[in-house]
Amino acid sequence: MKGQSMLISAFAFALVIAIFAVINVDTVQVNFLFTKTSTPLILVILVSTLLGGVTVGLFGMIRIYRLQRQVKGLEKQLATKEADSAEERTWEEAHVENDGNTQLQSDDEAMQPLEDATADRREDPADDKKE
Repeated sequence: MKGQSMLISAFAFALVIAIFAVINVDTVQVNFLFTKTSTPLILVILVSTLLGGVTVGLFGMIRIYRLQRQVKGLEKQLATKEADSAEERTWEEAHVENDGNTQLQSDDEAMQPLEDATADRREDPADDKKE
């Protein structure tokens, strides 16, 4: 809808300029810095409007080109960061899993002397009763 309203506005502006130019058909003297010339005012108005439109269009195209390059660069940065984040998550998951296994081994190693002592105590009272 925005594109249609812009197109309609552009046509309306062009129509107003064309009507203004047709009304002003007198010959005028135009002074370029190095020369003077007499041309119909309609041509001066139309050429000035055309050059202004082309200039604005070029600046708009340059801005769009720069923004598109910036978007591509940001998309590349995002993809890189997502890949790094995925690697980091994979590494953390492996590290957490490895830490869990290490913790279990440490717990088993810590429990072993206690189990041995408990087994020795169980054996001792039985030996006392036999004697």
